Amino acid sequence: MNVPAPITITPILVADLFVEGEPMPLYVHVINLPNARVLVDTGMTELHPFAAELHPRLYPLSEQDFDLAGIDIVVNTHLHADHCGGNHLFAGKPIYVQRRELDDARNKDGYTLREWVDAPGVRYVPVDGELDLLPGLRLVPAPGHSDGMQMVVVENGGRPVIVGGDVAVWPGEFDEPPTEGRLRVLALAPELVWLSHEHEPWRPRSD
Repeated sequence: MNVPAPITITPILVADLFVEGEPMPLYVHVINLPNARVLVDTGMTELHPFAAELHPRLYPLSEQDFDLAGIDIVVNTHLHADHCGGNHLFAGKPIYVQRRELDDARNKDGYTLREWVDAPGVRYVPVDGELDLLPGLRLVPAPGHSDGMQMVVVENGGRPVIVGGDVAVWPGEFDEPPTEGRLRVLALAPELVWLSHEHEPWRPRSD
């Protein structure tokens, strides 16, 4: 009897940021499926005045022991500069992003770094709403931090696991006035929620 290989999620630290003098990590996440490797967000690979106030210390994927060629699909939760600055490392690979997010990134002044969004060779697959991307992997809109924000819902038996990007910047935001995205997280009753700026996944309280 063949037992399906489990889906695993690996966080990778790509930068340390400093917000109002406090350190804030920046993670991307690799989802290993039986037949594909999916990267959620790509971090930053270079310094830029746009993000100078964050005083970033960068650890780009291209300078780590990381198999760039082994990534099959990239998902951007959103296109703020600290989440899409490594997209150019995956030129030619499909990068899934909500169409609303891509439109805002290309058209809203001061929203992000357009030259990082549309770096040479970057190929987006615009998504409208929910999408079953692969068996066990679903993209779900999660507006709040940005209007076009999305999260990745991993279903592997039992309660789902969410790779949420900035659906919450820190877990305490789930107790604050809710956004549509955070309400969707809570409605899914996940086992874990991986966030971009937290070292450890958030485990919702189980009633």
